[in-house]
Amino acid sequence: MMDVHTKEQRSYNMSRIKGKDTKPEMLVRKFLHGNGFRYRLHDKKLPGKPDIVLSKYNTVIFVHGCFWHGHKGCKYYTIPKTRTEWWLNKINGNIANDVKAIKAADFTVAIDCINSVGGIILPQLLKSLGVVRIIEINTTPDGNFAHNPEPLPENLKGISELVVRGKADIGIVVDPDVDRLAFVCEDGNMFGEEYTLVSISDYILKNTPGNTVSNLSSTRALSEVTAKYGGKHYSSAVGEVNVVEEMKKRNAVIGGEGNGGVIYPELHYGRDALAGIALFLSHLAKSKLKCSALRKLYPEYVIAKKKLILSPTADFSQIIDDVKNYFKGHSIDERDGLWIETQFGWVQIRKSNTEPVMRIYAEGRTAHEAENLADSVIAIVKKT
Repeated sequence: MMDVHTKEQRSYNMSRIKGKDTKPEMLVRKFLHGNGFRYRLHDKKLPGKPDIVLSKYNTVIFVHGCFWHGHKGCKYYTIPKTRTEWWLNKINGNIANDVKAIKAADFTVAIDCINSVGGIILPQLLKSLGVVRIIEINTTPDGNFAHNPEPLPENLKGISELVVRGKADIGIVVDPDVDRLAFVCEDGNMFGEEYTLVSISDYILKNTPGNTVSNLSSTRALSEVTAKYGGKHYSSAVGEVNVVEEMKKRNAVIGGEGNGGVIYPELHYGRDALAGIALFLSHLAKSKLKCSALRKLYPEYVIAKKKLILSPTADFSQIIDDVKNYFKGHSIDERDGLWIETQFGWVQIRKSNTEPVMRIYAEGRTAHEAENLADSVIAIVKKT
């Protein structure tokens, strides 16, 4: 669609958009003042020149517009129908990415969108980020999923082969609703869904030190990366809503789940593969490393994931007691099933709410350690 404004008209319209004393800001100020809070405005001495400064509480408030910051799912954020490419570039600039670095890296990117909605937006996003060479597979948004959506190596052979054959720098895989994200290295090997959040958190923490949150079933590599920047890592029960609640409580700068779900609160509190792609490509571009070399920067852990079918007479509370007794003296967390930390790693057991199964996740420094931990729990369960 052609642009409906002249250059002069657009310049005038943009000049009328205020950077301070906006209607949303005035509403926030009215609310604070009405509730007895006193504050300073637009303090140039503080980083970012915050709109509202509550000195007594060591707190600042930035009143960000949903449109300018691309808050996914908000009714006030829609990509304009005119000059779409220009607006995508503009809005992307307000997300913590570096378009110039991505463009300079001259990436070749392969994508697998499983024939869902990602096939529409991913090519647009990549182009707006400066990626010129995009190799597509399964980008027809007809709902006929080309493979199992779980980002596991056995389900991603097509994109792995495409990355190598097309000499791509990276492969990007999203799930049907584009909230989970996985990467394929230039050699065709998986970056690892657990390390999607770890690597993006590394990039965010490098620029904005702070706390992080992931669920109990996620790798402890995130905790180590967080500590490197002086922050603290917190855990939550499994589930996006639980992670978000903990992130708000801990004022986390980044969080998510080990299944490839990245939550970047500067954008919005929800898993978002699009934000993850922009952040990861920025990280990769600035590192000047190959994807496989970037992966080697992070602590190496292996997670074993197993499932047991429970008999109708199985007493899960008794199973919990027996496992706790076996691991007596170890650190235990019962917020979500049973999570136990040992000298070799951690193990978690959770009962499904939808089917008669119990899931056992275990992490260790090696596959052998993880498998042994999981098998030790399975042996206890079978005796119960």
